[in-house]
Amino acid sequence: MSGPGVPFRFRDRSEAGRRLATRLAHLGDEKPVVLALPRGGVAVAVEVARALHAPLDLVLVRKIGAPFQPELAVGAVADGGRVETVINPDVADFVPESWIGEEKVRQLREIERRRAVYVGDRPRVPVAGRTAILVDDGIATGATMLAALRSVRRARPRRTVLAVPVAPLDVLSELRVEADEIVCLQAPNPFDAIGAFYEDFHQLDDAEVVHLLDEASRTRPTAAPSSNDRAP
Repeated sequence: MSGPGVPFRFRDRSEAGRRLATRLAHLGDEKPVVLALPRGGVAVAVEVARALHAPLDLVLVRKIGAPFQPELAVGAVADGGRVETVINPDVADFVPESWIGEEKVRQLREIERRRAVYVGDRPRVPVAGRTAILVDDGIATGATMLAALRSVRRARPRRTVLAVPVAPLDVLSELRVEADEIVCLQAPNPFDAIGAFYEDFHQLDDAEVVHLLDEASRTRPTAAPSSNDRAP
């Protein structure tokens, strides 16, 4: 895990993905699965999957916003094969429990809609017994990545690796207990917004995500893991 240093800017998410892939090269022999957090994480993850000759799939995560301030996260819900909900107790104490439950249902519906749009009827890539590499374009608070990691763990991978181009050092330290390995290219302190570390940080739309995933699906490996790689 990288520590504080002189911050630098990536040209775009593709460059960040290629740089990240070089730091993950040691995992190539483990026949990993690369799991992207859309939307921005997909552009990073396709480069990692390509370099490692690994299949690519998604972990869909949605924030549960507060009713009085939607941008304030009450928690997050993720579907990486198993649904996982993470709640921020500091905020949840001020929100009715019934509302949280209703909002979770709404966000799960949106997750289902997005999976249908992004991957259609393509089956999920098997995760059980394999090394799962979770990739995003950066981490800010860590709430969505926490939900994603816990969701993927429910799918019983052999181990999990968190891989991002940039994140705050303190958040990475908190996530250390959730991942078997963390690879981060830079963790400056103090930390600015994720977009400050990219020259091009445009928001990907659904069409761009679908295009990237379609390209990856045409070249991704399809072989199942060997019996030695499967979960007991």
